[in-house]
Amino acid sequence: MTAILSNRLASVAVAALLSLPATVLAQSAQAPASASPEMAKPAAAQPSPLSGHPVAGKTAKERVEQRIKELYSQLHITPDERPKWDQFAQVMRDNARDMDQAYAQRVEQFQSMTALQNMQSYEQIAMEHAQNLQKLVPAFQDLYNAMPDQQKQLADQVFRANAERHMMQTHRARSG
Repeated sequence: MTAILSNRLASVAVAALLSLPATVLAQSAQAPASASPEMAKPAAAQPSPLSGHPVAGKTAKERVEQRIKELYSQLHITPDERPKWDQFAQVMRDNARDMDQAYAQRVEQFQSMTALQNMQSYEQIAMEHAQNLQKLVPAFQDLYNAMPDQQKQLADQVFRANAERHMMQTHRARSG
């Protein structure tokens, strides 16, 4: 039972990762050797690390709202589950806002950062990401625990498919 819960929570963590602003993820895939004109663009205009094109939705807020709508539909949230869903969705919104702010601060300071400051800044973003996941997992766990078994199986499939799609995109981006 612990292994099943761990697998489910891992799926949630991957899904949370997918719901974060892609601009934060782009930073790990695009560690420029020198200041690039890309870094001067607003976060919403940053390309996806996977495609090189801006991610669907102009802002982190729009991207997370899109993800919330997709999950709501995919998971077939019922009226009885709505309060727990709303709590989960709000954590997603808060996390996206916080990560967008952290990344905006990094972009703002990037031109004058030393290599050490660059690493420290990235460390801070990674720590904030981990803290956001620590908020997101319990919010999803409350929702997931309220679901009947058939809906839990659907959620497992949705999160597994999202994780697999993300892994395939990452693999293609790295090997292409």
